[in-house]
Amino acid sequence: MRPAGAWHSCLFVPGNRPERYAKAAASGCHAVIVDLEDSVPAADKAGARDAAAGWLREGGGAVARLLRVNAADSADFAADAELCRAAAVDGVVLAKAESVEQLDALAAGAAPLLPLIETARGLAAVAAIAAHPRTARLLFGALDLQLDLDIEDEDEGLLLFRSQLVLASRLAGLPPPLDGVTATLRPEALSCDARRARRLGFGGKLCIHPAQVAAVNAAFLPSEAQLAWARRVCAAAERAGGGATTLDGVMVDLPVLRRAERVLAAAGAEQARTCRFSKP
Repeated sequence: MRPAGAWHSCLFVPGNRPERYAKAAASGCHAVIVDLEDSVPAADKAGARDAAAGWLREGGGAVARLLRVNAADSADFAADAELCRAAAVDGVVLAKAESVEQLDALAAGAAPLLPLIETARGLAAVAAIAAHPRTARLLFGALDLQLDLDIEDEDEGLLLFRSQLVLASRLAGLPPPLDGVTATLRPEALSCDARRARRLGFGGKLCIHPAQVAAVNAAFLPSEAQLAWARRVCAAAERAGGGATTLDGVMVDLPVLRRAERVLAAAGAEQARTCRFSKP
């Protein structure tokens, strides 16, 4: 199982649809999020918890098994939190996370926490939430935040808030956050959203359907063109003997070299060693 910082795709599956759990795990995603919140009607919440508990008892597999619990002010939060403490879950996604006190209420178990920032209050407290000792990674809830702030245009209207999560994650020493879901299943819309998230500094994306997983994973891996550029940068740095140089009329200094090394490392390429002229 990949560590939380290496997840590119996390796939939601409704907690009251246990027949879909195995299909989700086989989709190629890096983590399955069994959802106990929005996708489950109130009358089915208890049954969803029972189904999730049974699946978690099975354990094993290469895919991380996460639970999204209901918001801390909901009637189901206490029962959800008890399940998280009792079950062998790989991570807990807290819906509508808004304070460190809410995270403390879940922290009695052993699982890492993945706060879902999707309200104005959550954004206001994002630095403190990111700094919580049990926070493993931040998640962005674009659709709920868009509703909470009454923003019509997701692209421009949420740009600032996406960048806030990226900054808060970096300052807290967390992996890059995961961007929110794309509600449409149209491949071109998903690819566009995933590429935007990567450009903004996100490390992955939440998915709502198995058909989205492959495109999301691909979007967060370097392209062949990026790999070729990175190899050429490292080669130019080697030839320069550690000093600044140029490549295709563009200066290559330490920050450029570091980015090239990061591209190679992200692909798991053999060239992903630290160039001998790249100082720590």
